[in-house]
Amino acid sequence: MQPEPVNGHTKAGTAGGTLLVLLLNIGTAEILNTAILAAVGAAVSFTVSLLLRWLLKRLTRK
Repeated sequence: MQPEPVNGHTKAGTAGGTLLVLLLNIGTAEILNTAILAAVGAAVSFTVSLLLRWLLKRLTRK
């Protein structure tokens, strides 16, 4: 017996239900904390990449 193929509606329903349960079980403060940490991490990563690009240009120019 072959399993039935999973259609897009089933995948979307499963993903939506999973996200809803996660949002309800995780506190708002934790979500906000995670968002702030992600933003800080992205800003630091961007700054370091710019600094390394600048440093590499200076070292290869000489």
